[in-house]
Amino acid sequence: MKSIVPPLVSALILVRTLGLAAEPAVTPVQQEKHFERQITTTAKLEYLLFLPLGYEKSRQSWPLMLFLHGSGESGTNLAKVKVHGPPKVVESKPDFPFILVSPQSAGRGWSSDTFNALLDDVVRKYRVDKRRIYLTGLSMGGFGTWTFATAHPERFAAIVPICGGGNPADAKKLTSLPIWVFHGAKDPTVPVQRSRDMVEAIKAAGGNVKYTEYPEAKHDCWTETYDNPELYRWLLAQKR
Repeated sequence: MKSIVPPLVSALILVRTLGLAAEPAVTPVQQEKHFERQITTTAKLEYLLFLPLGYEKSRQSWPLMLFLHGSGESGTNLAKVKVHGPPKVVESKPDFPFILVSPQSAGRGWSSDTFNALLDDVVRKYRVDKRRIYLTGLSMGGFGTWTFATAHPERFAAIVPICGGGNPADAKKLTSLPIWVFHGAKDPTVPVQRSRDMVEAIKAAGGNVKYTEYPEAKHDCWTETYDNPELYRWLLAQKR
């Protein structure tokens, strides 16, 4: 017995069959798109500010020192920042010849964008000699010193990273910047090789770097360093 297919149904089947047969295979292609939107962020840092003896009575510009603490001083208690380094030194030396700004990291590490925003704000608010802006830090702050100097070497007259480390591949970015590096040879926290590698790379790139390695010092080589008047004389001699 023959099957009888109505003419209309037969025509629909034919159209669908032809359509499927004619449909080409589609190969997925990546498309180039553009996204653009203006956004804003809020930079926030608590910091200690020291103004030199005589700052208020004079109209001169003063050298600026930025100090970055180690991981142990992170948090929200600014008094912790006074435990080491220049913030400790100025507590007993009101004649310290720098404006001193000592920010506190809320966590582990430093934000380059926030730090730059802080520096801009300090330069705008206070009588800073823009040719004499110095950056120094210890341990985590030593790493931060290398990082910020690499990102913006044009901002500083000299840097002093203490028991930190950077990326030797960035040495060429630092060749025009006077640098004095300090590290303890027996440092169990940050291997002394981190500083040695940076010093060697900068020298190989033709940079201007001094290196002091304390043969018997462990991680705390900063106390002796920041107590040395020669460090501050050297810094003040450096200008952009």
